[in-house]
Amino acid sequence: MSAELILLVDDEPSIVSLARLYLERENFRVESAGDGESALEAVKRLAPALVVLDVMLPKLDGFEVCRRLRAEDNPTAIIMLTARDEDIDKILGLELGADDYLTKPFNPRELVARVKAILRRAERAGGAGREVIRAGDLTVDAARREVRCGARSLDLRVQEFELLLVLASQPGRVFTREQLLQQAWGFDFYGQTRTVDVHIAHLRRKLAGSACEIETVTGVGYKLALPKA
Repeated sequence: MSAELILLVDDEPSIVSLARLYLERENFRVESAGDGESALEAVKRLAPALVVLDVMLPKLDGFEVCRRLRAEDNPTAIIMLTARDEDIDKILGLELGADDYLTKPFNPRELVARVKAILRRAERAGGAGREVIRAGDLTVDAARREVRCGARSLDLRVQEFELLLVLASQPGRVFTREQLLQQAWGFDFYGQTRTVDVHIAHLRRKLAGSACEIETVTGVGYKLALPKA
């Protein structure tokens, strides 16, 4: 994981300097951009492993940067920084395709932990020898990063894939939101379970037409329900 390139996008030099300090201590390479247009150019030029993307930016805001990257099917991992602890900002960022978010002011150690968790997840996903999971009419190939629903191929983002992989590994098992955060996102982070809910909503839309369904177990969490015989 060392020497991975992280792109910091923020127009506040103090935040960039602090995040750079902590990330470079962990042997990450760091580049920065101060506005949305520069961020888009830097992603294309540098192909970073992950982007830390502030919402409030000159020229183009972080939401628009995220939207454009995902519209181009750019798979680069994105952690969004929101200045306010408001659900609408977080949900919008996740709906647009961000992998995670942090609220300012943030603990730089937590930022480093989130970055490491996301990159570890990608590293595990690229490992060989992981089995193909079949659940109902779904086929989840972890090594190839492919999901099929019958004869149809599903186009899933990285985090959607990880979430489905966890659910499909044990069909019928009820996972709490905290367990899904730990297993699919790769870290213990309690209290931000709305992240899971938004990604579950994405998955349900993409699984439309499948004989399998992601069911909500009220007060507990979610499970992948197989078709009844």
